[in-house]
Amino acid sequence: MRLELVTLVVDEYDPAITFFTEVLGFELADDSPSLTNDGRPKRWVVVRPPGAQTGILLARADGEHQRGAVGNQTAGRVGFFLRVDDFDATHRRMLDAGVTFVTEPRTEPYGRLAVFLDIAGNRWDLLGPR
Repeated sequence: MRLELVTLVVDEYDPAITFFTEVLGFELADDSPSLTNDGRPKRWVVVRPPGAQTGILLARADGEHQRGAVGNQTAGRVGFFLRVDDFDATHRRMLDAGVTFVTEPRTEPYGRLAVFLDIAGNRWDLLGPR
């Protein structure tokens, strides 16, 4: 058993793909045409960190209810955790790419961390070795 995908609701596909692939360094695992349950066109877009099994399904918000969840999928809490081998280099690269960090790096018992926002405004922990 394994967790294959989690969904992240975004405003638009292409800016989200660019953020995850060019800024965070994820791989674009799939970008295929698809249809909604009622036959409208959509895309099946999956990104994942290199070598990871679990991916993120980028789902364009469909309707007011879903648009209200963009950037607030976990009610303002950190909901996503990106573990890296070289915290300082990754943090610096992300800053240079314009990523917004809402905390300064700090050390916790489980490693170095700083909280950043994704393209939609969701909170992520950037985690590195202690």
